[in-house]
Amino acid sequence: MSQDTLPLEQQVARLQALLEATRQIHSTILPDEVMDRTAQILVRELEMEGALFLSTSSRVMSKMWGHMPAEPYEGCRRFPLLSKENQVLAELVLATPSDGSFSLYEQDFVEGLVLQAAVALENATLHERDLQWARVQQDLDAARAIQRSLLPRSMPEIERYSIAGQSSTCYEVGGDYMDTLTLPDGSELMLVADVAGKGLASAIVATSFRAAFRSLASQPMPLKELVSRIGQQHWDEGTEAQRRYVTAIFVRLDSKNGEVEVVNAGHNPGALVLADGTLQTLDASGTPLGMLPGMVYSAETFSFPPGARILLYTDGLTEVFQGDDEFGTDRLMDAFRDHSSSQAKDILDTLWETLATFSDGAPQTDDMTALAIYHLDSSSQEHAAS
Repeated sequence: MSQDTLPLEQQVARLQALLEATRQIHSTILPDEVMDRTAQILVRELEMEGALFLSTSSRVMSKMWGHMPAEPYEGCRRFPLLSKENQVLAELVLATPSDGSFSLYEQDFVEGLVLQAAVALENATLHERDLQWARVQQDLDAARAIQRSLLPRSMPEIERYSIAGQSSTCYEVGGDYMDTLTLPDGSELMLVADVAGKGLASAIVATSFRAAFRSLASQPMPLKELVSRIGQQHWDEGTEAQRRYVTAIFVRLDSKNGEVEVVNAGHNPGALVLADGTLQTLDASGTPLGMLPGMVYSAETFSFPPGARILLYTDGLTEVFQGDDEFGTDRLMDAFRDHSSSQAKDILDTLWETLATFSDGAPQTDDMTALAIYHLDSSSQEHAAS
């Protein structure tokens, strides 16, 4: 074992050993390897009895090198590894030789190595976080791509009707879904849906839901039966699908007779505004899809005369905040009712502008998806033609 006074050659050799040890612990970007290499060097180079690293909660963070006494590691020396902000990253527990010898040179070596290990550990931890963040970003990008694929590339063109949809995702992607489909009887089926939860899993569930909707809707059946079958199929897909149930509002447009049939599965009620400004809610409320098996839904039919307009939306439009003040359903209904344009796209553009003004540029906390339908009257048709 070293003495407190060493010949110059041995001091140089010890310094070279410290430099080599520093090189080794900085040559990895894995936190576990930084700690393992440091402990291994201390046992091999200084001939310590043993070494290991603990977190601040005393949990072992690295495998033990050499021989360590049982917890609480009596007689061992402890050296904290500190970050640049002086936060404890980990703690080195070092079992010194049984004869109690521990020279100043050995202490200097340990303290020097601990300083380098702290730098290497902090860098490795930051690198690991960067990798984790990159993986999260990849998942978010995949979820956004999936979500974009769920939106119709174009809206149906129906004589005397203007139809538009709009969707914007928040940072944490969810499972908003919007679709339109021409049914075998010639009517147009539209829906807006929201999968419970957020992230890639919800986006994937929304994809599965879309496949079920499109497959079943191609078969002739009453709207309420279609919704029941979609809900049962979602339930049958298992626990994960059941946990990520779907709220949805379905609207079947009979363009010839000026009527809409509505089934609501636990979603926000739709809004129907007549030409005179009268507001009706499209309730027909039922249980979210996939929440329970064997659910039966009811349908309601509403007159949809010329000059009237309909709004279907997800709760992201009402959950826009200005500080602690929520935009809410009442403000959304007022904004929709007060809009004078006969073009569905203009209606949605104005709603989005209203929400952006209200939030004063604050980031949205939920996805926002809406679909608007306008039944053109003679004056609005002439205006559109001009």
